[in-house]
Amino acid sequence: MFTDEAALEERLATPSPALVADLARLEGDLLVLGAGGKMGPSLCRLARRALDAGGRSDVTVYAVSRWSDKAAAAELEADGVRTVAFDLMDPAADLGALPDAGNVIFMVGAKFGSAGAPSHAWAVNAAMPDRVARRWSTSRIAAFSTGNVYPLVPLSSGGCTESDPVGPVGEYAMSCLGRERIFDHAALTRGTKVTNIRLNYAVDLRYGVLADIASRVQSGEPVDLTTGHANVVWQGYANEVALHSLLHATDGEAFTLNLTGPETASVRRLAQWFGEEFDREPVYIGAESPTALLSDASRCHALFGYPEVALRTLVEWQADWLRRGLPLSGKPTKFQVRDGRF
Repeated sequence: MFTDEAALEERLATPSPALVADLARLEGDLLVLGAGGKMGPSLCRLARRALDAGGRSDVTVYAVSRWSDKAAAAELEADGVRTVAFDLMDPAADLGALPDAGNVIFMVGAKFGSAGAPSHAWAVNAAMPDRVARRWSTSRIAAFSTGNVYPLVPLSSGGCTESDPVGPVGEYAMSCLGRERIFDHAALTRGTKVTNIRLNYAVDLRYGVLADIASRVQSGEPVDLTTGHANVVWQGYANEVALHSLLHATDGEAFTLNLTGPETASVRRLAQWFGEEFDREPVYIGAESPTALLSDASRCHALFGYPEVALRTLVEWQADWLRRGLPLSGKPTKFQVRDGRF
C-alpha cells in the first residue's frame, strides 16, 4: 500500500535485477521523447536507477517535453535525469538541436479529442514519427503504440497476437497504425532498429481502467458493462518492458510487441471486488458485449516474465489509494469506447 504519491513513485522507479542487467549492456545515451506524459517521468527515473545500479553512470538519460510543469522537471533533474524543454510539434523546431542518443523511446501521442480534430491526431501520431525516425535513423527506437490497432474480438479468442491482422476503428487507432507503419518503413529502408509496443492498459493508481471503475463504485455511480472486459497491466512492468525492448529491436524489420497483463479482466468482477473493498453494492448499466479490445501478450511474458504485481493486488492498491483520498489524474481511459471516437 502507498501513503502518498512519493511512495508510489518510489515503487515505480525501483528496477528489477533483470532490467539492471539489460541496461548495463546499453550502448549510447537514452533519449525519451514525450517524457512529460503519464508514464514518462516514472520511466525516466526507472531507467536512471537501473543504469546507476548497473554501473553505467556514463549513460545520460534525457527527458524531452515542453515541461509546462516546471516542478516535475525539477524533480527529475534532482533524480539525475537531464530534462530538455522542447516543443516537438513546433513546425520551426529543429530536431537536430536535440541530443544524439543511441537509444530513443518515443512516447508522444494524441488520443483524446482526435474525433473532433483528426488532422491533429495524424500530425502527432504519424507525421512526427517520420521526422523522429529520420533524425535518429541509426539509433534503437522503442515506440509506444496501442492495442487499439486491433479490431474488437470475441472474448473466447484470448485476444489478438502480434501476427493477427490489424483492424483499427476510428481516426485515433488509424493514426496509431500510421505511426507503426512509419517506423516499420524506417526499419526496412534505413536499417533503424525499431520496436513497436502495443500497450493496453497501464495502471498507475492515479489513472487507468481500475481507477475508472473503482471511482464509480466508491461514489455509487453506475458502472457501464457494455465493454465488459479489458486488459490491464501494472505501469512499473510496462515501463520495464519498454526499456528491455530496446535490446530486442532487430535489423531490417520492426519488432512488434503486445504489452499488457495475462488476464482477460471482467469489468463486472472488478466492480464486485471494489464493492467488497468499499463495502457497497456496485450499480450496473448495460449488458456485456460478446467482443472487446483484447491483446494476447504471451510473447512479452515469455521474454520478460509475468507482471510482478497481480491483478487482485492492483485492485487492493487502487481501493486503498481512493480510501486515503490520494489524487487522481482526472484523465479517464475511456476504455468503454467501441466506435473509436475519442
